[in-house]
Amino acid sequence: MADRVMKLASERAVVVFTLSSCCMCHTMTKLMQDLSVNALVHELDSDPRGKEMERALLKMLGGKGPAVPAVAPPVPAVFVGGNLIGSTDKVMSLHLAGKLVPMLKAAGAIWL
Repeated sequence: MADRVMKLASERAVVVFTLSSCCMCHTMTKLMQDLSVNALVHELDSDPRGKEMERALLKMLGGKGPAVPAVAPPVPAVFVGGNLIGSTDKVMSLHLAGKLVPMLKAAGAIWL
């Protein structure tokens, strides 16, 4: 399933995996809109294999699986240039440090 996640993550300069009921997912997609990024938003709860992809994302983000709860949920999971950047905390840290916009420019996601 990680292969499917990576295939989807490489379809556009920025890909955000979300759940429609997640407020942090909404915040992340709004941030991308505010930065004029045309991100591909993939809602896992609208995908028949979404639960499997959610588990794959959890592992990719360093979670231990269903027996041991993760420190953070697997969504939103943000990929830039086909590389996993992380979830809300990592993306917001990059943004506040002034590193997100240059990363988005380098990936061809924005042209400012």
